[in-house]
Amino acid sequence: MKPDIEEFRTAVYSIVAIIPYGKVLSYGQIAWLVGYPQHSRLVGRVLHNTHTSLPCHRVVNCQGRTAPNWKGQIELLKSEGVIFKRDNYVDMKSSNWNPINNNDSVMELHKK
Repeated sequence: MKPDIEEFRTAVYSIVAIIPYGKVLSYGQIAWLVGYPQHSRLVGRVLHNTHTSLPCHRVVNCQGRTAPNWKGQIELLKSEGVIFKRDNYVDMKSSNWNPINNNDSVMELHKK
């Protein structure tokens, strides 16, 4: 099912806005949280085109890799205490944020 892009964008922004200092989420985790687990690339496109003050630097790929053309992202994350492995990938075991402990998507939680 194709998401309504404005609803999707709003949901993505609301998730990114609450990622805690020193923690990260992956594009796929955000897609799952907003109820569209197959749309992680759309999360990336939405965030790439944002001009807001969202902490987009706290979003990485599922392996912990940072955005390839954003040199300052690693420095921003390190300044927040995010742990990196030797390959300059985020250590997802120690720095990944778990916002909910059930199977409800954030969009479903907002509807309840």
